[in-house]
Amino acid sequence: MNKILTAALMSLVFVGICVGAEEQAAQAIAETVVAAEVATEAVAPAAVSAPSTADLAMFAVNNLWVMAGGMLVFLMHLGFACVESGLARAKNCNNILFKNTMTPAIGFLSYAVCGFALMYPGVHWIWNNWFGFAGFGLHLPAGDPILYHNGEFTYWTDFFFQGMFAATAATIVSGAVAERVKLTSYLIFTAVYVSVVYPIVGSWGWGGGWLDALHFHDFAGSTFVHSVGGWAALSGVILLGPRIGKYVGGKVMPIMGHNMPLVTIGVFLLWLGWFGFNGASALNADPSKVSLVLVNTMIAASAAVVSSMLTSKIMLHHPDLSMTMNGCLAGLVGITAGADCVSVGSAVIIGLIAGIIVVPAVVLFDRLHLDDPVGALSVHLVNGVWGTLAVGIFSVVPEYTFKVQLLGAAVVGAVSFVSSFAIFFVLKKISGIRVSEEEELRGLDLCEHGGEAYPGFQFFVNM
Repeated sequence: MNKILTAALMSLVFVGICVGAEEQAAQAIAETVVAAEVATEAVAPAAVSAPSTADLAMFAVNNLWVMAGGMLVFLMHLGFACVESGLARAKNCNNILFKNTMTPAIGFLSYAVCGFALMYPGVHWIWNNWFGFAGFGLHLPAGDPILYHNGEFTYWTDFFFQGMFAATAATIVSGAVAERVKLTSYLIFTAVYVSVVYPIVGSWGWGGGWLDALHFHDFAGSTFVHSVGGWAALSGVILLGPRIGKYVGGKVMPIMGHNMPLVTIGVFLLWLGWFGFNGASALNADPSKVSLVLVNTMIAASAAVVSSMLTSKIMLHHPDLSMTMNGCLAGLVGITAGADCVSVGSAVIIGLIAGIIVVPAVVLFDRLHLDDPVGALSVHLVNGVWGTLAVGIFSVVPEYTFKVQLLGAAVVGAVSFVSSFAIFFVLKKISGIRVSEEEELRGLDLCEHGGEAYPGFQFFVNM
């Protein structure tokens, strides 16, 4: 216990040092925001004339950074695959890897067909900034590519980066419904959810919709990616029910993952990918803004790792690795909404709180008999909401208010949950969404795919 208190004291001292610099950091961030707004206003008239050599150079740098960020976001799908398969049993590993391979492919194609046009309708709003649609397929604007987005990146770069985001929400669902969902039903859900629900909800804030008009702020997706995926995961967990043997006689029976080294690799891949997820969401390579975003991302995750470790030690009487890994992801989700508008000291506090609440959230969902094999609800839903609200508490930009952040989180949550519940419910009635008891006990690798992830391994163990 003395060691715990010492570690906690060190964390508090660190927070104190960061908070002591709060006023100075807040002023610097505010100046950066104002400078960015002035620069944006100055670009429009300059774009009429031929771009200078400096403009072309910055165009190339900005464009390259956003493209690189999209590649890092793509890498995150490998991280999700590792985390989810490692936290599942060996008999379902092949199935989870297959789902995580199909998800980005379906998501990117769906986003190309209609998702991008729904999320960024431009002037094609149909109903009071709640719904807009620019048409099926991709529509390359005419003219010089440098004129597309204030001289920062091309149309194709924009689609590439946003398309990488699209499938992430569905990937969150994959882990929560693991080890008992029908593969076909999951893939159909992914296609529908990513094609329609995700882009429409996202358009309210990122596409210039009604939430954007209210100054709702979600920098890189605590709400529009993580909580949208988290609410869908909750609806799937409710309609599927728990895995066989998870809750017996009212008690929670642990079902251990088969490969914790794989989980750890996955978390570090996600942590790395998050630098592109958040960093490139600045949509340019402005050194002041991007460097702040990257530092806030790293420091929030680090604080969450410490606080989740301490919380698991206090609540579970041992420092739990899976809780600490989820704590890291919780800190990353928590800082995603406000990484560009909070000080470093505030990022530490946001991360510390994210790491603390993720542990009791896992315990609470288990007590409610909501079986989530990977902790997706606690990481992405709970901390997606927390990160969104944290903007209203810690942001240095006065326009970002707690009231509007709460409104946005509530409306997005309601629409996402109802929509995803309806999709899963229709699939349940038409074709079913859960495998049979025999298939679940035998394992989805053999029953859904006809092959195991580790063929002959059990024979080797029993030799």
